[in-house]
Amino acid sequence: MSTNVIHGKTIAEWKKEYPILSEMTDLKEVFWTNPKHNTSGEAPSLTMEDVIDAEKRLARFAPYIAKVFPETAKDHGIIESPLFHIPKMQERLEGFYQTELPGNLFLKGDSHLPISGSIKARGGIYEILKYAEELAINNNMLTLEDDYSILAEPKCKEFFSGYSIAVGSTGNLGLSIGIMSAKLGFNVYVHMSADAKQWKKDLLREKGVVVVEHASDFSEAVAQGRKQADEDPNMYFVDDESSESLFLGYAVAAIRLKKQLEDKNVKVDKEHPLFVYLPCGVGGGPGGVTFGLKQIFGDHVHCFFIEPTHSPCMLLGLVTELHDEVSVQEFGIDNKTEADGLAVGRPSAFIGKTIENKLSGICTVEDEKLFTYLALLATEEEIYLEPSALAGFASYVQLFKSQAGKAYLNKNELEQNLQAGTHIVWGTGGSMVPENEMKRYYERGKQTI
Repeated sequence: MSTNVIHGKTIAEWKKEYPILSEMTDLKEVFWTNPKHNTSGEAPSLTMEDVIDAEKRLARFAPYIAKVFPETAKDHGIIESPLFHIPKMQERLEGFYQTELPGNLFLKGDSHLPISGSIKARGGIYEILKYAEELAINNNMLTLEDDYSILAEPKCKEFFSGYSIAVGSTGNLGLSIGIMSAKLGFNVYVHMSADAKQWKKDLLREKGVVVVEHASDFSEAVAQGRKQADEDPNMYFVDDESSESLFLGYAVAAIRLKKQLEDKNVKVDKEHPLFVYLPCGVGGGPGGVTFGLKQIFGDHVHCFFIEPTHSPCMLLGLVTELHDEVSVQEFGIDNKTEADGLAVGRPSAFIGKTIENKLSGICTVEDEKLFTYLALLATEEEIYLEPSALAGFASYVQLFKSQAGKAYLNKNELEQNLQAGTHIVWGTGGSMVPENEMKRYYERGKQTI
């Protein structure tokens, strides 16, 4: 393997230049802090105005969402998740790791988002709504002043049935795209990678979605979805690797979170730092949320991504600065993980370049710990997430436990304000996991606590 040449250097030469690569290829957990954090980079193509525009579009669709998804009616068609204060989990983690964890710990419950039960309900649903709005307006079926609930009428569904949607997914994005697109009336094709859970495929088929199964990983599923769309002028491809619409749908979460924190009287400023921990696959969800949070809170928010030790694609792309021009497989890492939503071998260049000076760092986690966190959270707080959604707890602990984490706190002069700080682990999915499957997850994790 060491004889392989990647962009003019052998793996041995890469490891000599970036010693962390040796630990990564040995599948060890690492905590990397970003040397480009808060440096000046290229001006991003997107701005806060784009995020606000996305939020307004979601508000226009709220009457439609409330009508066709009755579970959203109580929130008037706004798709949002709760922010849980989880002090028992914080206390349990302190005891479990024999490490002081100052500040207040919260869980952002995107696991409980209506319609598709994961963070992908933000970006995926938003992108489909944006496309549907463009089609309907361009074909004189809708104006910006209309009550968008008219889109539930049979004539609109019939109109949308003349168009198709394609997407490649490890599971959760496929659920959000599939459920929303089918509800509007589109024909939907979800290309699923080999690691996608069977229950997710079954649920999509129940909703009338065509599931195309692939024997390979996420990147191949995306490539096949893109190829299918290229061959059909009436097919729209949702590109998880480079979609600005997906990104903005995720970024709206920051506006919503700001209000939730205000409602809980949680301050965010220099004396009250905010730390956010986001599980990362190809990078869209955590990248969009990070972008939105940095727009709102600036230097007072510190965002960390978390990846499985077997799929550290974003970390590899940022460390080498090769972004999507390198895959974990090229470095001999197998991209096989229980965290199906994070099983991505090649990162998004669009995301990596957009957030490379906004991201505080990346932590990797062994699969087995995800089940430990699952059992701890269920036991202490009676909240159940899917394994990949618990990855954020690893970074939260390692920020205080690892030498690199402590160095980050010291470098950014954060120690004196840690007791007044707020920590948010982003719980990215889980409420739609079948009960028997969740029970198996819990029993596995219980053996480790």
